[in-house]
Amino acid sequence: MDSHLDRLFDCRGALAGQHAPVPDTWDRFLRVDIHCHLHSDAAEAMVRPYADPMREPILRFASPATRAVNRAQLEAVHGAMTSTDARLRAMDATGIDVQVVSPSPGQYYYWADPEVARAAAQAVNDDIAAIVASDPDRFAGLGTVPMQHPDLAIAEMERLHRELGLRGIEIGTSVEGVDLGDPSLRPVFARAEELGLVLFLHPLGFSDGQRMAQHYLINIVGNPLDSTLALSHLIFGGVLEAHPGLKICVAHGGGYLPGYAGRMDHAHAVRADCACCVPHPPSHYLRRLYVDGLVYSADELRRLVESQGADRVLLGTDYPFDMAEFDPVGHVAAAGLAPDAAERVLGRNAADLCGLDHARLAALHSARRASLKRRRR
Repeated sequence: MDSHLDRLFDCRGALAGQHAPVPDTWDRFLRVDIHCHLHSDAAEAMVRPYADPMREPILRFASPATRAVNRAQLEAVHGAMTSTDARLRAMDATGIDVQVVSPSPGQYYYWADPEVARAAAQAVNDDIAAIVASDPDRFAGLGTVPMQHPDLAIAEMERLHRELGLRGIEIGTSVEGVDLGDPSLRPVFARAEELGLVLFLHPLGFSDGQRMAQHYLINIVGNPLDSTLALSHLIFGGVLEAHPGLKICVAHGGGYLPGYAGRMDHAHAVRADCACCVPHPPSHYLRRLYVDGLVYSADELRRLVESQGADRVLLGTDYPFDMAEFDPVGHVAAAGLAPDAAERVLGRNAADLCGLDHARLAALHSARRASLKRRRR
């Protein structure tokens, strides 16, 4: 494992009480990470002549200190995001059987013109398909599409689904200032529903973050906040009402909405401008969504499972960044979930959502882990 990941593993001891020993009976449970990133060098080379990194909120609203830390981190994690061997070593060290690999959010390139956007998305998706093909029992994939050009987005969705075998796409929380409830994006959501694709909703900083420059607030507060806004637009804008078959999973525990949906329900009940587009309370739509369990606190994870349901929470690590969870199975163990709920969160939910063969993969990886344990003795 590289030195950057070694250092992050060493930080686990500072998070007292958020991890627990994993019961031996959990060895039969499949562990699937829905939230893990890949960087495409090919796509980066394509966009470099046209790119302005400061367009992205995560940089535009960051302090010089935060930019310096981020710059050093991106250099440190490059190997972890591009090397399959490094990825497999980290998976084995953290008890992950299968990664559902998705793009680094910095590679959405929603600012790009049609030609560059299409080529970059294809390069990212081809790289993700290549890692999946290298070991289909350890990897599945989610791609990216140029959401700013809906016709191109639909064409690339169809290609990555039919030709590359990817399970869905990762999308941002807005598209260059256009919220996800905007009518211009409806055709993309309609086609994703028809194809049965997973949509993994992942922010890249808060889109209006002038007050979040210090202390990495643009990420630690801004990322969940931007997801909260995106979900609110999807709900109140009628997207989830119009497309009930959409399979959406939201990063970082779904933002702040799962813990505060009652305020939205109240507004829907008393205000005409909140009830105009949707017949049901917002919590009705929220319960349809999946969320990852990347909330860092065992108590918060337990509350998330209680509010969303054990069948709607998926294990997610945010590999390989410093905001990742590097003892994901121990974190689930610390939440004190019942065995059936733990099995669902650890891997069954992600396998079902992504159309993976849960029974076969669970048996395969249970045997693989047993073999690893024997070799370590």
